[in-house]
Amino acid sequence: MTLTELRYIVTLAQEQHFGRAAERCHVSQPTLSVAVKKLEEELGTPLFERSKSTVQVTPLGEKIIIQAQRVLEESSAIYELASAGKDQLANPLRIGAIYTIGPYLFPHLIPALAKAAPQMPLYIEEGMTGNLRRKLRSGELDVIIIALPFTETDVVTKPIYDETFEVLMPANHRWVARETIHKENLLEERLLLLGEGHCFRDQILEACPAITQKLNSPTNTLIAEGGSLETIRHMVASGLGITVLPQSALGTEQYENAMLVSRPFADPSPSRTVAIAWRASFPRPKAIDALANAIARCRQPKKPTAPSALA
Repeated sequence: MTLTELRYIVTLAQEQHFGRAAERCHVSQPTLSVAVKKLEEELGTPLFERSKSTVQVTPLGEKIIIQAQRVLEESSAIYELASAGKDQLANPLRIGAIYTIGPYLFPHLIPALAKAAPQMPLYIEEGMTGNLRRKLRSGELDVIIIALPFTETDVVTKPIYDETFEVLMPANHRWVARETIHKENLLEERLLLLGEGHCFRDQILEACPAITQKLNSPTNTLIAEGGSLETIRHMVASGLGITVLPQSALGTEQYENAMLVSRPFADPSPSRTVAIAWRASFPRPKAIDALANAIARCRQPKKPTAPSALA
C-alpha cells in the first residue's frame, strides 16, 4: 500500500469516473485502474462497484476511503513540517478563491504579493466553496479566500474585509434617478442570479427572503445556472434585467458610453465578509501573514492623482 494508491482511490471516489480521476492524478487510465485493482487485491475486498457508465464506492470502501483521506492529510502535514525550518516565503503558496472573489482580487493581489515576497512562487485557483474546502483539507491548496460564514474542523479563518452589495442596472433603467434601492424593490424587476452552489446567490436570497418565493416565476427571476458574474453583468448590459453584485465586481467603468450604472441599497445594506482560511497545522504563518497584508493593501483606497501644473 502506497500513498500514491491511496490518492488514486480517494480521487476515484470523488470523480466516480476512471478517466477523470486519471486526468486529475496526471496518469493514464490503465495505470490508475491497475493500481486500484492491485490495492483491492492486497486488501482482499472490492472498494468500487464498476459498470460501463458509473463507478460506485462500496459500503466498506467508503470507510476505507475516509481513512485514506486522513492518511493523505497527515502525510501532507509531514512535508509541511519538514519545510517549516526553511524560509517560509521560499516555497510555493497555493491559493484558492471562490468565483465571485478571484477574478476581481487576483489581478491586484498577485502583483502585490509578488512585490512583498518575490521569492515565493504562487499557484492560484478558482472554484466553489465546497470544492475549495475539499482541496484545502486534502492539502492540494494551502489557503483559500472565501465569504463567511465558513466552518471546518481544524481550519483557521481570518476576516480580511467587508464588502457591500449594490444593484446593477442598464443606464436607461427607471431606477437610475433613485439614490438608493430598497431590497423589496427587487421583486418588481427581472433579477438575474447565479445558479445553486454559489454562496453569493445564497447571500442575496438571505438578504431578501421574499425573492425565494419568486424563483419559479420566469417573469421575475432568471437564474444563470453555472454562470459567472461576468456573464450576468453582460446580460444586464444587454437589457435582460438587473442584478446584485459585490462592489468589487460592478465593473461599470469597463463599458463604453456608460451602459451600466449601479446604486447602493438603502440601509441596512446587505454585505459580505471576505476571509482567508487555512489548516491549523499549516507550518508557514509568515506566508499567511504576507497574503493577508497583500490583500489589505489591495483594498486600500487609491489616492487621487494631483493635477499637473499648466506650463
